[in-house]
Amino acid sequence: MPPSEYSFRLQKGITGGFAPPTPDYIYTLTKPSNATNLLVTSAVRPAGSPQLQDALPRSLPAAEYDALIDELHSILKELPMESPPGSEDIYGLDTSIAWGSDDLEWCNGGPQGCGGGTSEVQATDEQKAKFRRAVDIVNELTSKESK
Repeated sequence: MPPSEYSFRLQKGITGGFAPPTPDYIYTLTKPSNATNLLVTSAVRPAGSPQLQDALPRSLPAAEYDALIDELHSILKELPMESPPGSEDIYGLDTSIAWGSDDLEWCNGGPQGCGGGTSEVQATDEQKAKFRRAVDIVNELTSKESK
């Protein structure tokens, strides 16, 4: 069972260098403790555009997606984060997930993306596969239609 309250964000486009990364999209999903719906917001950068464009927020019935949320939560509990934060994209997907709940604060990619350097922590192939699954879960949730 997932926590009663949580929020997580998926960002595609975290690697940069001198300049900060330019995200292709940012999805944020939030479940307040007193709500029955999962709130979904999306910001997508159209091809050739320098800026993200916000889409209308949506909501999903949280109970219908508890199994996916629980799987995501369980995966993130097992995965390492780069050290120092933002040093390197250790999963190699140019993608960040940030999760916040009472029992877990997890983020890869750092708040300003990955700008260079080498992480003291490296992900194994198995951990990279689990992270890919976590990304797939978030993408699956964000593709659902409002009910």
